[in-house]
Amino acid sequence: MPQYDKADVERRMKGALESLKGDLSGLRTGRANVTLLDPVVVEVYGANMPLNQVATVSAPEPRMLSVQIWDRSNVTPVEKAIRSAGLGLNPITDGQTIRLPIPDLTAERRKELAKLAGQYAEKAKIAVRNVRRDANDALKTDENKKEISEDDRKRLETEVQKMTDDQIKAIDEASAAKEKEILSQ
Repeated sequence: MPQYDKADVERRMKGALESLKGDLSGLRTGRANVTLLDPVVVEVYGANMPLNQVATVSAPEPRMLSVQIWDRSNVTPVEKAIRSAGLGLNPITDGQTIRLPIPDLTAERRKELAKLAGQYAEKAKIAVRNVRRDANDALKTDENKKEISEDDRKRLETEVQKMTDDQIKAIDEASAAKEKEILSQ
């Protein structure tokens, strides 16, 4: 049975783009939004967990996020994770609640957010290229098993490359749009 599955390759490449769009939506452009903390991963209970699995995040005011931590022992790891996430937020701890005042966007902060958007885009491109590599490996395996011919492998590799180019173009467009949005306000 052939290892190469075009539908799976397309699904995985589109998944990288959707993940990027989710990450970009978390980059704030002016007001508090609970998705801002989606990229934060906390090391608790011997594992890395998304923040929303150890706390409740809310936006009680337009310029304030509130993180209600469920387990008191996780307060310090959550605070550390928020600081190290590169979001430019300064946590204020009050018992099991962490308040995050959202600073005004300065020109410097806008540049930092645009740079972060570029980093998210690069991670998505790497994910797409990894899918391409896996697909090409599967095609070579199929050729070695005599399930497809060399001509078929080359034709399908060209098809995979076209899918890769299309997804990378979409990633670049999404990233450029977000950077423009961040820098234009």
